[in-house]
Amino acid sequence: MSVMDIETVKPTEAQQKARRSRNVAIALALGAFVVLVYVTSLVKLGSALFIRPM
Repeated sequence: MSVMDIETVKPTEAQQKARRSRNVAIALALGAFVVLVYVTSLVKLGSALFIRPM
């Protein structure tokens, strides 16, 4: 059996739209999580973040 003999499943337009919507939702959730971790880190470090030797 060669690679050319393998049949693939083609998603419908509705499935592609649903997949894209899920991908956008996951991307937004991941972005929000990254921002939350960044802001939390800044709050925990406080002003000591800017008062340090270079």
